[in-house]
This record gives sequence, structure tokens and C-alpha cells, in this order.
Amino acid sequence: MNALNNDTITEIIDAVTIISSDAEVDVLIVTGADKAFVAGADIAFMQNLPAMDARAFGALGQKAFRMIEAMEKPVIAAVNGFALGGGCELAMCCDFRIASTKAKFGQPEVGLGITPGFGGTQRLPRLVGAGMAKQLLFTADVIDANEALRIGLVNQVVEPETLMDTVKAIAKKITSKGQIAIRLTKVAANEGTQTDIDRAMSIEADAFGLCFATADQKEGMTAFLEKRKANFITG
Repeated sequence: MNALNNDTITEIIDAVTIISSDAEVDVLIVTGADKAFVAGADIAFMQNLPAMDARAFGALGQKAFRMIEAMEKPVIAAVNGFALGGGCELAMCCDFRIASTKAKFGQPEVGLGITPGFGGTQRLPRLVGAGMAKQLLFTADVIDANEALRIGLVNQVVEPETLMDTVKAIAKKITSKGQIAIRLTKVAANEGTQTDIDRAMSIEADAFGLCFATADQKEGMTAFLEKRKANFITG
């Protein structure tokens, strides 16, 4: 069920570090094996942790998921099954989420006598609004994919057998665009939503201007005017 403990989170950090610097990778897809995306943190591992060790474990998970969120390359979550607790938090740190009809989402931590620890109290309100987020956080309710779609937690719901083909098609569409522009767009969107509107506009203006120093901008606009498909540089 892909339970999260120190070892699995450290492996995620190692993988993200490699992928971030791999020039052959333009889009990252995060998914799970079998019937779970990630069913949550490893309860047996956490049960007897001293308070300071628990805090360090939470900080490690936050570090891993923040790395995914802050990575300049687009990250898509393909949620194939249970995304509970740390699994929901992992899905939420991705840029957007595509779910199978079998997906289940929830932050059940209060039922264990703890709070979410890997960013759930912060990302869920930002994605679905404070009222809906607090209802889910306070009740520990688990919702299905269609409800996740209704509240804006996921972008699309598809049948399990078509999930990866759907996500790969989206990834392929993203990789066909100018990758420097994609990454600058992600940076601008992420940073801009964390500040006031005037500073956010300045961030966007900087990104927009930087694009005009790239070969991709020249190629993209030339291709448009010549009515042909652009041949962007990858990596």
C-alpha cells in the first residue's frame, strides 16, 4: 500500500533529486502500484515515536513534498487508488491530479489523534477552499474520485484501465511546448500565489521578459508566423 516511513520518504527525495537534474526528463508522473497511490504514513512506524522524533519525521515528509512542489518541471499525480493521509498530501504537492474511478481521498489523521504532518493543513485549503478543507480535515471523511472532482481536488476522472494513457497523453502535450516557458510559468504561478498581486505581477513580468532571451521564443513565434509546428529545444 506504499506506506510512508523514513526509508520511503528518503527514497522519494533521492528520486526527485535525480529527476530534477536529468535533462532527458521534462515531465514527472507520480503514481502508485496495485490498488493504492499511497494509503498513508506507516502507522506501525509512527506509533511509539517521541514527540521530537515525530516532528522530525513530519519535517522530512514536508521536505520531500516541497521538493516536488518546487521542482521547475511539471509534476502530474496519476491517482490509481487510495490516497489517504500522506498519500493525499503527496498528490496535493503535484501540479495537478488525474484520478481513476477507484481513487479515494482523505486526511484521516484526527481519527488517530494527530494532525496531518506533510502539508495537508496548508495545501488542502489552498486547493478546495477553507470551508470544504476544514470539513474534510475535522471529520476525517474519505471521498471518492467524483466528489474530489466536484470540489476541485482533481482535474479529471477516468476509468482505471485508461488512467496512465490519459496522463501520458497530457504529459506528451506538455513536452511538445517550450520547456523553458513551461518552467518559468510554473515558477511564476507558484511564487505569485504566495504573495500580493502587485509582487505577483512583477514575478510574471520577469518570467515573460526572460522568455525573450531564449531560442524557444524565437522558434515558437517564427513557427507561428510560418504556419508550421514549432521545433523546441528539449531539456
